[in-house]
Formats: sequence, C-alpha cells, structure tokens
Amino acid sequence: MATIREINAFGRRVVVSGIGLVTPVGIGVGEVWSNLTAGESGISRVTSFAADGYPCRVAGEVKSFNAEDFTDHKSVKRNDLFALYAIAAAKLAVTDAEINLADVDRSRVGVIVGSGIGGMATISEQSRIFLSKGARYVSPFMVPALISNIASGIIAIELGVKGPNCGVVSACATGSHAIGEAFHWLKLGKADAVLAGGSEAAVTPLSFSGFCSMHAMSTKHNDIPETASRPFDATRDGFVMGDGSGVLLLETMEHAKARGAKIYCEIIGYSASCDAHHITAPDPNGDGLVTCYKELFAETGIAPTDVQYINAHGTSTQYNDKYETLAIKKFFGTHAHDLLVSSIKGATGHLLGATGAVEAAVCAKTIETGTIAPTINYAVPDTECDLNYVPNESLKAEVTYAISENMGFGGQNAVLMFKKILQ
Repeated sequence: MATIREINAFGRRVVVSGIGLVTPVGIGVGEVWSNLTAGESGISRVTSFAADGYPCRVAGEVKSFNAEDFTDHKSVKRNDLFALYAIAAAKLAVTDAEINLADVDRSRVGVIVGSGIGGMATISEQSRIFLSKGARYVSPFMVPALISNIASGIIAIELGVKGPNCGVVSACATGSHAIGEAFHWLKLGKADAVLAGGSEAAVTPLSFSGFCSMHAMSTKHNDIPETASRPFDATRDGFVMGDGSGVLLLETMEHAKARGAKIYCEIIGYSASCDAHHITAPDPNGDGLVTCYKELFAETGIAPTDVQYINAHGTSTQYNDKYETLAIKKFFGTHAHDLLVSSIKGATGHLLGATGAVEAAVCAKTIETGTIAPTINYAVPDTECDLNYVPNESLKAEVTYAISENMGFGGQNAVLMFKKILQ
C-alpha cells in the first residue's frame, strides 16, 4: 500500500474551483468576503427565539435566507434548516465554479458534507410534539431530517450526482475533515470532483441551554453583541454560536483544466489527530495540534518557513486561544512570530460543524486576493497570545501557502494546507 508521501508525490493534484457560503456575514462568496475584509460583524441579539432568560443572548444568525431560492417548497417543509443551508451552499459552489453537471460524468462527482450537531431544531420540535400529543403525531420525516449525513444525500439527489457520498461528524473539526477526506478521494482516483464542507443550524433554545450550562459562551457583551466574540483578546469570555454552511467544489487539476475552470488555489495537504485528553478541553500542551502539523509537513515536504498565513480556530474561549497559540509556537518556533494569523470568528461567531469549511474558503480567497481578513474586536493583548493576529483591519500580503486549522470536542484536530498555483 502506498504511503501518504507516495500518494502525494504520484497522486492527482486537487484544486478548489467553486465556493458556496451561507453565513452570518452574508450569502455567497462575494458578499461574505467583502464583509469579512471590511471588518463587518454578523453577530447580533438572538432573534429566532426569546433568549432573555439565558446568560448568553447573542448569536451569529443567518439573515435574509430564503430556502425556496435554492430548493422547492416540499423540500423546505421536509428538511431541517442545517440541510437547507447545505443545499444552498452546494448550489452556490456549483454556480461559482461555472460547472455544468450535465456535461460531466455524474458517477464521478461525490459529496461529503457533514454537521457537528445535525437537525437540532427537528429534535426539539418533534420531542415537544411527542411529549404533548403522543407518538402517533411524530413526523415520518423526523429521522431523515435530523441525521447528520442527510445533507450529503439530499445534495446528491437534487444535483443528480452519484459518486462517493457520506457525512462527517467531528464537532467543530467537521468541515475540515470533510474537505480533507474529499482531498484523499480525489488524489486516489475515487472521483473527479467532490462537493465538500459542513453545515450547522444549532442556534436553538436547547443548544443554547447546553452550551450555557457548560459556561462556554460569552455572557459579558449582551448589550453590544458585535463585540462579544473576541479571539485572542485578553478580555475574551467565551464563544458566540453561529449558524451557516460552507461547501467547496474540489476537482482534480486535470478535470478542472479540461473544462476551462477558474481555480482559486490547490490543496496540497491534510492531517488529522486526536488529543486523547478531555471531551471538551483542548490539550494544554498543544501536542495534538503539533502532531497534526508534523504529519502535514511530512506529507507536503515543504518547510514551515514557507508558510505565510494561518486561519486559526480562534474561538474566543480562554483555553482554545491560549493552547492553539502555544501549539503554533511549539511547531513553528521563531517563524511563528513572522506568521500572519487571524480568526474570522469575531465576525461570524463559531459555526461549529460548518466553521472549518467556511474558513477553508477564507484561505482560498486569501491566496486569490492577497488579502488577510482581520481578527476583529482585538483590543487588549494577552501575554500568552502573542502572535500577529492581524487585528481589526484587513492586510494586503502575498500568500503562497495558507493553513486552516480546527479543533473539536473529543479532542479531534484537522489541518489543511493550500497553495497558490504558480505553474
């Protein structure tokens, strides 16, 4: 069996040719990128339910989303919001890529779109119906609506693509794992194109109750919601939950060039690891993430000093930001202070299972445009978070290599590397 290094050396090259985004800062890659680089925030007071009794009353909700712009009324009625976001993001990616699926072999087009939580609103509503009315009133669509893999299945049905298809569930690393596994499918010749990413619609009373009980979410900025998510800032006090979806169209270089596709960048590496430390807290030594980096650079063969930018997980929690910074410094050494590191979660909140895919898209746009989206709400430096986090304003910089990293409950880590196509 070929090693990862051999597969990377002799396998097929993989590129990003389409981006679909549904986020708190906009819908569609153009709007999202414009707002992120302008330092706009999509975080506001919760509007989807009465949150006055909760310690945290802010969220990154998706605004002005009309599911019937992307699918029919019957599909809207049967599916959970997380799946509808995923359908929209997938179709936006196809449109952005300018690919006509009727002109390609659909048996060679795969889908791998996951969710960290799945159909939380469906679970809550159908539980309410069960408890108030009885078993016979529970919807026959409950189970397919709530399962986390259903987004991949529905995307395939609506687009008629019959290649490899599955869902990934790894909490906040879901989107990155999905893209990474799609990368492997393509390199190994299992498909010619794959729609890959994550989706989440967990801003619900039940989810809020759970995360508030964990004391995980910000509670000090309810009166000024747009300042609540403060990655790497010394005054950070917890994450802000967000909803949305990110889906990338990945293709082999050969397939993309054959159809004359525009190409954002190339994916050249993916690694995954587990902290094996705690169900929610990251490894205080950063060793799990460091392990990811060691494997990633062994696979790609490039030097750590070649990397210019890291899109950090940067959740605005005390532990994540501190230990993520530590891991970056442990692996990159003195080069860590030359890196540009930013987190978009100050603007979007934490999109849980969707966050890795949205942040992978940010890496692709960074390479394409030579612009670093800033870490907004960064005001008070933390002595233990001492890297260049591109505070508050976007920055022009030539980026050849960019990295996106994510960490999830259960200690699951995922890291992706992107490269500007120079030839």
